[in-house]
Amino acid sequence: MKGLRGVIGRVRGWRRGWHERSKLQRIDLYTRSTLAGLPWVFLASWGLLPLLPVLGQGPVPAGLAVAFFAVNSAQCVLSNRDLGAAFAHHRGTETFPVRRLRLPAALLALLTGLMVALAATADLKDAGLALLVLDLPLAFAIPYVLLVPVRTYLVHCAVYAVVLVALLAAVGVPAGLLFGAVLSMLVVILLVLSSVRPSAWSMSVMWQAEEARDMQARLAVAEERLRFGRDMHDVLGRNLSVIALKSELAVELAQRGNPAAVDQMVEVQRIARASQQEVRDVVRGYREADLPTELIGAQGVLQAAGISVTVEGADGPAGIGAPAAVQAALGWVVRETATNVLRHGDPTHCSIRLARTRDAVVLEVENDGADGTDPLDGGGDGGGSGLAGLRERLGALGGALTAGPAGDDLFRVTATVPLTAARPEPGGRPSLSPPSDAPSALPEER
Repeated sequence: MKGLRGVIGRVRGWRRGWHERSKLQRIDLYTRSTLAGLPWVFLASWGLLPLLPVLGQGPVPAGLAVAFFAVNSAQCVLSNRDLGAAFAHHRGTETFPVRRLRLPAALLALLTGLMVALAATADLKDAGLALLVLDLPLAFAIPYVLLVPVRTYLVHCAVYAVVLVALLAAVGVPAGLLFGAVLSMLVVILLVLSSVRPSAWSMSVMWQAEEARDMQARLAVAEERLRFGRDMHDVLGRNLSVIALKSELAVELAQRGNPAAVDQMVEVQRIARASQQEVRDVVRGYREADLPTELIGAQGVLQAAGISVTVEGADGPAGIGAPAAVQAALGWVVRETATNVLRHGDPTHCSIRLARTRDAVVLEVENDGADGTDPLDGGGDGGGSGLAGLRERLGALGGALTAGPAGDDLFRVTATVPLTAARPEPGGRPSLSPPSDAPSALPEER
């Protein structure tokens, strides 16, 4: 009873293991199992049937027949052992150790000698010799064909066939049987070549496709993480800077007994709530900047910090007639540069200029009092998410961004976006879909 339960448990374990495999893993297992069973099927038919009549022909032929079957069985075991490593070698994921071929090659040489001895001492039927020749190299050839180039495989098989035929001729095998042996060798060589290598090639292609899909999924996850991190930096950067600025102003006003401190804290509360909504929008993945809103927000924040602001060009965003995707991209630039003006140096004036050429829109933001901070370092604490992040955004649209000193303590950021730019999806990939009606966000940080 315990034995039966053990068998049932093993069967259930095999069934559970089968269902836990992916579809590709099942196909791979099925393919390998089929090829692993091939030499055993041939051993039980082509390798056994011709030997049965020999068992009654005397002790020497019978002993040779038993030895031939035993060595052939051992060769099948080694073939199954090496098949998985040969598949991996063919795919290029592993290197097959050459030393593992020594024992199979020695067994093949022994099998060849036993068969020649059988041909010399036993009365093999006409078809019997041909069937034994069919089965003789099969177990060795199945993994071997995956380890060497096709040309090398064919050359080695031809050399082996010549040696085998020469040995059979030396022990007096008639010419007719030799011709049958040659045909049998040709059949088994082509059988292995046409079945094993295509199966291995098909599995290699399927595994490569699976690995490509896995890589694509990992890249998509990485892109989404970059988008999320960049957008969180952009959302919270400027808003936190504004909150800090207005909080400091409220403290100063409160210490002087000025009731305007309450208004500043109300504004801090409004910005904090807006930041909450923007964070939710980032998580949903549809948050978009709006150029008119960003320009108004930048003017208000900079002026509140005592920085004079001028906006020039084509009667504002509506006057430039740019597509929504272009205006959204430039809105990010306004948000980022306004944050940088607040965070770096001691500026007193900032100018924002919009211009439209025949095929692009150019935004230029210039401020004085620059402190020489590297524009690519994210302000020293952004981890490269400032102007470098803007370059990624604009690059996805075919645009460009330059930033650097402009002389006389001036710092200038110039963004160029082509009018044909597609709207970027989350992760920075361009899309030709129309812009969403997602709510616009408040400005940000470097």
